[in-house]
Amino acid sequence: MDFSLSQEQSQIRDMVAEFVDEEVVPRAKEIAETDEFPADLVAEMGELGLMGMPFPEEYGGAGLDYHSYAIGLEEISRGSGGLGTVVAAHTSLAGNMLYEFGDETQKEEYLTTLAEGREVGAFALSEAGAGSDVPSMEATAEKDGDEYVLNGSKLWTSNGSVADTITVFAKTDPDAGRTGISSFVVRPEQDPGFHVENTEEKLGDKGCPTAELRLDDCRIPEDRLIGEEGDGFVQALKTLNGGRITIAARGVGIACAAFEAAREYAQQREQFDRPISDFQTIQHKLADMDTKIQAAKMLMHKAADKKIRGERYVKEAAQAKLYASEVSREVANEGIQIHGGYGYTKEFPAERFYRDAKLNEIYEGTSEVLRNTIADQLLD
Repeated sequence: MDFSLSQEQSQIRDMVAEFVDEEVVPRAKEIAETDEFPADLVAEMGELGLMGMPFPEEYGGAGLDYHSYAIGLEEISRGSGGLGTVVAAHTSLAGNMLYEFGDETQKEEYLTTLAEGREVGAFALSEAGAGSDVPSMEATAEKDGDEYVLNGSKLWTSNGSVADTITVFAKTDPDAGRTGISSFVVRPEQDPGFHVENTEEKLGDKGCPTAELRLDDCRIPEDRLIGEEGDGFVQALKTLNGGRITIAARGVGIACAAFEAAREYAQQREQFDRPISDFQTIQHKLADMDTKIQAAKMLMHKAADKKIRGERYVKEAAQAKLYASEVSREVANEGIQIHGGYGYTKEFPAERFYRDAKLNEIYEGTSEVLRNTIADQLLD
């Protein structure tokens, strides 16, 4: 078993790290304060091939394996948790829905522009009464001639207010439960009846707009149906399963940023005439932080490896996302503690890392749901 990075993976890591250090890190505080979507940085990432890392070159992607994609997203998230979510929602959710389940025409028309970074994608699944309980959704899609008419509302849609292509889930058969859910491509600028109701003011994840969407008799052509009617629930589960690897990467990236900031501060901050890094209590905190990060990375890459091999990876993805999410919050919390009073102020980035880390335990499967998923796999 080889734990070293290939030459290509090392090059990807170094290239993304250089971009993050030069372009993202200097802007991170500004993004966190203004909560504005950094369209210029997203455009730059598109030019670098970072908006379509795992997709084949024939569809405008970079053709990278999932290890490289996770490494790239880890570095982006190290610079900005919000920017990490922008890329994850765009690529792992919206883009991957089209890549895995779209027909050739849909891939050429919609996936290519997403993978090239010329457009932004979003994934609209959750509703006010349907978060973890997806089959409880109330949005509907009725066939009318050669069109579908969509009605309903969606919540928690990352990139929702800035997206050019959104994969939307709605019930084509309201009485069929999970087998009555279908998915569609919605183009906000083209489709009448699409509205952005609101964008949330969040604890963290700044720079990634989280939107509430409304569909009022939103008419779309029938060829925007992804797959067949009734396929939506299974499509969503499979897409979220792959997405959990990238949320693990986001968690690892934030944890790395929190750890590096804490280590640097501990070596500079003096108390009792010596750096606080000389005290065993601080040393143990740093040792535990790094150990947890390394373990989270291993789980992330184990899930990525099984995905690449085409093996079942439901348990591995859930474990990677669960552990990395909790580690990111724990490491960020210890980072604040090492900074002491300064960690509680916005003068230092420690508090931002904590706010960004918390989201990992909630979206794309809460920690509670993931524990159920892992147990189901163990007992199946």
